[in-house]
Amino acid sequence: MQTVFEYTRGMLPVNTTYCPGCTHGIAHRLVMEVLDEENLLGDTIGVAPIGCSILSHNYMNVDMCESAHGRAPAVATGIRRAMPDKTVFTYQGDGDLASIGAGEIVHAAHRGETFTTIFINNAIYGMTGGQMAPTTLIGQKATTAVEGRKKELAGMPLRISEMLATIDGAVFVERVALNSPANVRKAKKAIKKAFQVQQMRLGFSIVEVLSTCPTNWGLTPVEALDWLKDNMIPYYPLGNFKCPEEVK
Repeated sequence: MQTVFEYTRGMLPVNTTYCPGCTHGIAHRLVMEVLDEENLLGDTIGVAPIGCSILSHNYMNVDMCESAHGRAPAVATGIRRAMPDKTVFTYQGDGDLASIGAGEIVHAAHRGETFTTIFINNAIYGMTGGQMAPTTLIGQKATTAVEGRKKELAGMPLRISEMLATIDGAVFVERVALNSPANVRKAKKAIKKAFQVQQMRLGFSIVEVLSTCPTNWGLTPVEALDWLKDNMIPYYPLGNFKCPEEVK
């Protein structure tokens, strides 16, 4: 019998509770693969706030801390300053980071805090019921926008990477996607660079990961991957917005 899947050392061998087709699991694995390859598993502390990511500690084989909604950057700041020898990251969704936690992430970047943020953007509130998020696209339906998001009522979707890239303390900013094998490979490279920036103490690093939410989008897993490609990537273009010379 041929083995087609093996758990990385950074992933705990348990069944996921994420919805079928959700790409959180892929993002989890990429982060843990990078930490394993960089020999950082035993010295890493992750922070997950309210949202689908709240159960990350069930899957990631590193020390994890839960925070209040939107406050992961504040908790990570405290951990990083109290234990500067540790590798610290936050794992946050868009409803968390771009809404209630917007001030937290902006000021963490402004201070140049040397932790890494993995920002999962699926353009909707996932765990709490499919409400409209700051990243929900124009025309996209949500439980709090049953006719679709309207610019005149909610403004345009917030582009977090572009915004943070204007801040001096944010030294590595990249947007990736998990909709194809090629993009998954590029996502891993970006995550590795973000952690390398942290190890060099160069400043704040963030990787925005375009992800799917088939359940709240009302699509099948395959349809959700296509929807991400056809709708999210045109508005949220992939690529690096900021990268120090040391990790290029």
